[in-house]
Amino acid sequence: MLIYICRRLAAMLPILLIVSIVIFFFIHLIPGDPARIVAGPDASVQDVENTRAKLGLDQPLYVQFANFFINALQGNFGVSFRTQEPVHTMIVERFSATLELTMYSMVWAICAGLLFGVIAATHRGKWQDRLAMIAAITGISMPSFWLGILLVELFAVQLGWLPSGGSGSFQHVILPAITLGSGVAAVIARFTRTSLLESLREDYVRTARAKGAREAVVVWSHALRNGLIPVVTMTGLQFGFLLGGSVVVEAVFSWPGMGRLLIDAVNFRDYPVIQAELLLFALEFMLINLFVDILYATLNPQIRLVR
Repeated sequence: MLIYICRRLAAMLPILLIVSIVIFFFIHLIPGDPARIVAGPDASVQDVENTRAKLGLDQPLYVQFANFFINALQGNFGVSFRTQEPVHTMIVERFSATLELTMYSMVWAICAGLLFGVIAATHRGKWQDRLAMIAAITGISMPSFWLGILLVELFAVQLGWLPSGGSGSFQHVILPAITLGSGVAAVIARFTRTSLLESLREDYVRTARAKGAREAVVVWSHALRNGLIPVVTMTGLQFGFLLGGSVVVEAVFSWPGMGRLLIDAVNFRDYPVIQAELLLFALEFMLINLFVDILYATLNPQIRLVR
């Protein structure tokens, strides 16, 4: 297991290099001149050129990329064009807020998704199944920004039960967590239903029933455990999606996380911040995939990771 983990970690380096190249050159295709934005709209041509040289944007692109990648390997992502703060400091300050929102969203999505999926599978073809799947399709289809606006209108404006935005208390995280996790909950519900239906047809389930086990024990202790294997894989990938996909939700609810930071960086053409955040999102996905593989083998000891 340890050898497998070390090999997977080593294999991440060339992947990160490729991702870094794509991120770097695509960012430089964004219209707009960061030097002009930093220097100000009234700056002279000479001031803009001096600013460009100060920011290192006058160097060839391959030199800029080499400097960025080498420094990134050392944990140094440079200085923000906008605030002149170290990028890693800005990310650390915002990451905890995004992680908090993601964790609440994931807990809600897993609980709701598993519950709806189990109800749908154990009541196949009945009204409970249809209702659960209608809710799942609605959750997948509805854009997060639209769902967020509806929740704000209902629970913040009309009822006044919850704040419409900001952070600082558990009440502030409820609406953005529901908004962010609804799509994931719907996907988990559909995967759980399909996987559980297959498990309920297996011989070991019939054996457990023949021995007189209660239906709840058969479903939750026998069938669901094996049925969770593909669900775990999908859930792990969805967790990475939540971490990187909270941009719109954070904007709707004014949540002070990495999503808001990324939007501000794009608007200001703050290359160091954009590059660092996108590279961090890519690394998160790779680490989550590794964790999912390990958890996959833990849930089913018959599965052996390739060393």
